[in-house]
Amino acid sequence: MPPGFSIGGLSVGEPKAAMWATLEITSAELPIDKPRYLMGVGSPEDLIEGIARGIDMFDCVLPTRLGRNGALLTDDGRINLRNAACRERDEPADPTCDCLACSQFSLAYLHHLFRNDELLGHRLATHHNLRYLARLTGRAREAIAAGTFESFRRAFLERYRPADEAARLAQRRKT
Repeated sequence: MPPGFSIGGLSVGEPKAAMWATLEITSAELPIDKPRYLMGVGSPEDLIEGIARGIDMFDCVLPTRLGRNGALLTDDGRINLRNAACRERDEPADPTCDCLACSQFSLAYLHHLFRNDELLGHRLATHHNLRYLARLTGRAREAIAAGTFESFRRAFLERYRPADEAARLAQRRKT
């Protein structure tokens, strides 16, 4: 028996509902006492839905790609730092986040960095996204330990605004 199981071939352009249905079936066939690794899946809603289906580990380029392109992950959804709406905002992207971008810089400054192609912006946004996902999975772990994961999941998914499904699929077809 292998020490764990990898699940791949999902999140390759199919609708999310189809991905989760396939993962539901696949996970049911794997031993509960072995680690489960879902390859190439990494959006916040995907992590929460994967954890709900018994996934233990994830990896994905999404948080770093988004960071390099000026998008920050938050509990409300993505913030596009290139949008003019960020230009005058003197608050952090996420006041609950302890990353360098949120603890030291305003949305207006991060917007400035991206509008002027300053590499520091890419680094700060990438750092934020990785820290955000680490904090999110930590909160999921705490909810599992407390026996409150389902209520945590519901509350998170009610608040979080995922990327538009049609736009996501169209973008996926371009790459």
